[in-house]
Amino acid sequence: MDSETHEIVEARLSVFDDEPDLNDWVEIFSGALMAMIGLYFLLNPGTSGTQFMQWFSSAVFAIGAVWAGHGLKDMAVKEIRRSIAVLEATGRQDTVDYGLIRDVLLHSDQYKKFLLEAYERAYEDGIISDDEHDELQAIQAALGMTDEEAALVATRAAINSAIRDGKISDDEMALITDAATRAKLSKKDISAISGALEDGKLDDAEKDMLNDLLGKI
Repeated sequence: MDSETHEIVEARLSVFDDEPDLNDWVEIFSGALMAMIGLYFLLNPGTSGTQFMQWFSSAVFAIGAVWAGHGLKDMAVKEIRRSIAVLEATGRQDTVDYGLIRDVLLHSDQYKKFLLEAYERAYEDGIISDDEHDELQAIQAALGMTDEEAALVATRAAINSAIRDGKISDDEMALITDAATRAKLSKKDISAISGALEDGKLDDAEKDMLNDLLGKI
């Protein structure tokens, strides 16, 4: 197991504190000792109080067996958890994480926020660099979004970034228009967006209009 995998496994197990420890061994040996003592006196109750000693020895044997069994169970659970963590950590490196794919499909709206935030960061300086473009393309591909869907998110991000300072510059409007065009919005819709952003603020009616055009993200 390499150091990176070992760190992943230890991080997963730290949630449970799942290393077999001294308490487990104490439970096992103490329980086993009690069970042996109970079994001995159950088989050799002596001559006085025979029936009482048999019942008492049976109780001691049962308690000891349960105690030892509890320690063995704890130790087995911890080892199983470690094995699962190791399998997940080593198997995830070279295989597809189908659990993540299922999560993206079930909660696509929530994962779109990642792309929205990435676009907003990219639009902060009014320019999308090659590195930022590659990153955005990678996120879009990971989410399984079409170019039009991603362009709608980009339009929303460009608008959010532009209205933060309360005014829309020509460069910001150009970014918004470009994103809206890539989203295949009509000229009428693009004109409506431009009109809504003229004063650098959005009222409730304008917000509803943008939500209808771009969807709620």
